[in-house]
Amino acid sequence: MATRRDGTINQLAGGAARTFAANERMNQMILEHLVPAAWNARPAGNVRTIAAIFTHMHNVRCKWVRLTAPHLKVPAQLNRARCPPEQASAALAESAARCEEMLAEALGGGAQIEEFRRDGWAKPWPVGVEMLCYMVAHEAHHRGQVCMLAHQLGFPLTMEVTSGMWNWEKLWKEG
Repeated sequence: MATRRDGTINQLAGGAARTFAANERMNQMILEHLVPAAWNARPAGNVRTIAAIFTHMHNVRCKWVRLTAPHLKVPAQLNRARCPPEQASAALAESAARCEEMLAEALGGGAQIEEFRRDGWAKPWPVGVEMLCYMVAHEAHHRGQVCMLAHQLGFPLTMEVTSGMWNWEKLWKEG
């Protein structure tokens, strides 16, 4: 993929990286405002804890980077049973940075990334905006789970947080 004279490819790559950074800022907002007791609280039924959801998100990112861009440094995976919120926050920031690099490289015409591999069992996709959409949709799904679980467990997030996740202009600046 060659860069066009008008810079369209570079704009797409930069936009994808900024979008994933805003996505990560949403995760960090939740972690910053989550009541500590909610982190390992056990929901009824066979449901992941909030700790398990956030560690899963980080570990999946690590898999995306390992399978799609193995030349990038893959962050260490987290143990969902022994991971405190502070460690998850730092790890998510690191894996987000690697995902941003991967997206910028893939969508900016980097020759090293030719396909997106979301899992070992899944058919690879050619790089494109679908890659970004899949990644953000995966995380939005799990953020929704976290918000719902926090509420059901008696630790609802404030309106500042839940509404703040929709303030993309501010998220882009903070990202």
